[in-house]
This record gives sequence, C-alpha cells and structure tokens, in this order.
Amino acid sequence: MSFADQADRTLATLALTPGWSRLQALRPDCDTVIVATMLDAAAGFAETVLAPLNPVGDRIGAQVVDGRVVLPPGFVDGFRQYAEAGWLGIDAPAALGGQDVPLTLQAACGPLFDRGCMALMMAAGATRGAIHLLAQRAEAAVAAEWVPKLVSGDWAATICISEPEAGSDIGRIRTKAELRDGRWLVSGQKIWISFGDHDLAGRIGHCLLARTNDQPGTRGLSLFLVPDHIEGAPNGVTLERIEEKLGLHASPTCAMRFRDAHAILLGEEGRGLSQLFAMIEPMRLHTGCQGLGLASAAADIAEDYAAQRRQGGRPDMAPPTIASHPDVIRQLHDIRSATEILRAAVLELATAMDLARFDADTGRADLAAWMLPLIKTFGAETGFDAAHAAIQVLGGAGYTSDYPLEQYLRDARVMAVYEGTTGMQALDFLTRRLWRDEGRGLAVFLRQARDEITAGSAARPDQARSVGAVLDSFETLSASMTAMQADADAALYRADSYMRAGWAAVSAWMAFRLGTDEAIAILAARHALHNARCAR
Repeated sequence: MSFADQADRTLATLALTPGWSRLQALRPDCDTVIVATMLDAAAGFAETVLAPLNPVGDRIGAQVVDGRVVLPPGFVDGFRQYAEAGWLGIDAPAALGGQDVPLTLQAACGPLFDRGCMALMMAAGATRGAIHLLAQRAEAAVAAEWVPKLVSGDWAATICISEPEAGSDIGRIRTKAELRDGRWLVSGQKIWISFGDHDLAGRIGHCLLARTNDQPGTRGLSLFLVPDHIEGAPNGVTLERIEEKLGLHASPTCAMRFRDAHAILLGEEGRGLSQLFAMIEPMRLHTGCQGLGLASAAADIAEDYAAQRRQGGRPDMAPPTIASHPDVIRQLHDIRSATEILRAAVLELATAMDLARFDADTGRADLAAWMLPLIKTFGAETGFDAAHAAIQVLGGAGYTSDYPLEQYLRDARVMAVYEGTTGMQALDFLTRRLWRDEGRGLAVFLRQARDEITAGSAARPDQARSVGAVLDSFETLSASMTAMQADADAALYRADSYMRAGWAAVSAWMAFRLGTDEAIAILAARHALHNARCAR
C-alpha cells in the first residue's frame, strides 16, 4: 500500500485536467510545486497519523459511557492533529481562520485522509460542511463566532435532517421550532446523525431542519444552528442511542432528542432546505472522495498481493506470480481503471466548482450541478466494487481480517445510502439536471468532452471515434428521456439506467483523457446496455 503513489497519481491527473490550468492561472499561489508539497504532506499525515487508527476504530468502535459517546483510543488526538495541521479549514475563508485554497486541493487531499481512516473523517466531513454553510448563510456575528472554532477543531458540527418517519422524505419532518420571547426553541427527534455526540471537541453545533409554520412539505422548513450547550449549560440536546452497524464502527451514528433547545436561525425562514445545500453539496463531493480513497487502497493491495503470491504454472518449475495469470491481469486492470477514472472525474468536478466561483463561469456551474449526482453515486459504488473485486484477487486471504479489504467493504456499503440514496440521485439527475435545467449541464459536458476528443483525435483516431459514438448515443438518449416528461412514471422507472448511461459517457471521456484505451470498449458496451434498458 502506498499513500505516496496515490499522491503522485493525483498530481499527474491534475496536470491532465484542462480546468486545472485555468484555475492555476487565476490562483498563482497554487503552482505545481506548492500543490505537490501539499499532497506529499497529506499522504504522510494520512499514513502515519490516520491509518494506524483505522483497525483500532473498527475493532473497538464508539461506545456510550455515562450518557456520552467515547471514541476509540487515539481518535481525539488524531482529530486534534488533523485540525492543528490546518486540514479542517483548508478551503475555508481566510477571514474566518481558513486557508482559502481552492476546493480542488481539498478534493485532491481528501481521498488520502479517507483512505487512512474514513470513520474519523466522517466527523471532519460534517464539520467542513458546516464551515461552508455558516460562512455563506449565517449572520456575520454568528459566522465570526463559530467558523474559526470549527476550523481550529475546538468545536465540531453535524447535519441533522432524518427523523423516524422522515428519512429521504424531508417534507414529512415533524421537528418544530417556535419563536418565544424573541428566541427560537427547537423540539423533536433526529436519527442517523453521524457524530451527533462525541468527545473530539468541546462543543457541537447541530445544523438542523425544523418546521416553523403550517405550510406543507418542505416549504415550512427552516434551517437552524443548535449548540449542544450554551455558556457551559446544557441546551436541551441529549443522546438517545448509537446504532450497531455493519461498518464504520468508530463513527457514532446517533439518535438525538431536542427539547426546547435554543436555536439560531440561519438564512431566511421557510427556505431551510435550499439553504442547507451549501452544506450538502460539499458533503456529496466528499462521498466521491471517500469512495476514491477506499478504491485506491484496494487497488494497491490487490496489485501488491498479486505481485507476490505464487501459484500455478508447470509442476516442474517454480510457480509464477498470479499477476502473470491472464484472468488476474483482467481483474487488476478493471480495478485500476475504475479507480483512476473516478480520480479524474472527481478532479474534473472539483475544478468546475472552483471555476464557477472564481471565474463567474455559469457554464461550469451547470456542469458541476450535472456531475454532482454522478460523482456521489459512482464514487460510492466504485469504492465498494473495488474492495469487492480486490477480495476476489486475494481469494480466501482477502476474506480474512489479515487484510483490511473486508473492513473497506463493510465501511463502503453505506456510502450509496447516506447523502441521498442512489435512487434519489437518479431522480435528481433526470428531473432536475435534465428536465428542470433544460439540459444546460448536459450541453456543457458534451461540448467540453467533444472539444477534448477532437483535440486528441489525430493521435488516437480509433479511440476518438469510439468515445464520440458514446457521446452521440448519450445525447440521443437524453433527447428521448426529455420527450418522456409527459409519461413521468415511465421515465422515472428508467432514471437509474439513464444515470448509469451518463456515468458510462463521463467515464469514456475520462478514459480518453487518461489514455486508458482498453477501458473505452468496455465503457461503450456498458453505455449500450444502459441505453437499451432505457428503451424498454
């Protein structure tokens, strides 16, 4: 396993990302030497500080002691070191204590940290999301009080949405906020709250949706910040339990009770859900980074094992390594190709998000919105699939705890569930990104991909034609799905296949960029399959 190799691959992929050169021109402080130094530091921190915590956390898990969550040994110190090194506030505004570097660098470094210890990074991800949210939506005084404390790791934050009868169906949230004597008070129950309680920081702020009026659905929801205590006194926030889970044992998934908890209104009353997306969007990108981190580790383990494990061959000769077996070569190629395509796509999305902010490029904003459900979904699936495939390469050894693959498999499974399930992402990709946005993000994707393919067609004409055919086919499919708006149920039935066709098209684009020619034919076949499913 090589964290340094992952950093090198990331730096090389950044160099191939067209948007990155434009971003460097806008941000000369992000020259290649500085970025390489930052990635090297991230790799070293992940390997020496975070990675040793991962097996300990999985084995011991988070525990409730005297009504509070206590994390496994080393986690509190690991989180403190992570914050002190500046990683929590890497892309936070400098005026609020952050380093204000582009999001792309966070997306480059993040998978290294998630590879080291994904469970602990669940706390970091929620806190980073809250930093973005409060910097954008909180009143100046609230942001000035909270964001520097979050950046320093002195305080932490959560995202509180789900309830027992309102998981993905946010419009059924029943937690209420009432204005009494000029103060908002929140009462209700929230579940599935990652790091809802813990001993990492001295204070926890809950970014929470609650109903403030009688309007139905999401129109009655407002966004609040609810501290767990105020001036040292409890604020009506209590832990009810932590869940027993398949994986991420060191990440406490909490059920929380709020009883007349003093709350701070964030943004405009009644527009809580739309405002919360300032936190949700970076957390969905983080899911893609999590999957990339686990896939990178799984690919390395499979390749290292195959290069050492000897099996087969002529009985009168020393057995060869299994890395020379054609079927193992195929398996390793599939794992590595999927991992590197995801790496390229994550960095493409991150640069698009940055350019939309720094360059006021509305086209990039449309592309970022279009790509986000793809990265969230297929980052999750790639992380799980890579661990699953790597276990197969190792055989029986991969199924044991002698290797971390079985933990990666368990930890990765939930990524397709939280931050919006796969089905929800498919609906978003179809109904919002294609229908509501009138295909603006799709148009930017097709234009940029075709420009890149055209530029490289002279050197690789066959591959350019293959990828061009995939893009043409996906454009035709998108037109067909657009025409199905009148038959919404039939279209929604096909939403998952449509999204998978979209990922195959993006993957073919990234494969061409990386020169992964062997993968292009496979991706074309997958696209044809999903296209056919949409036509049923």
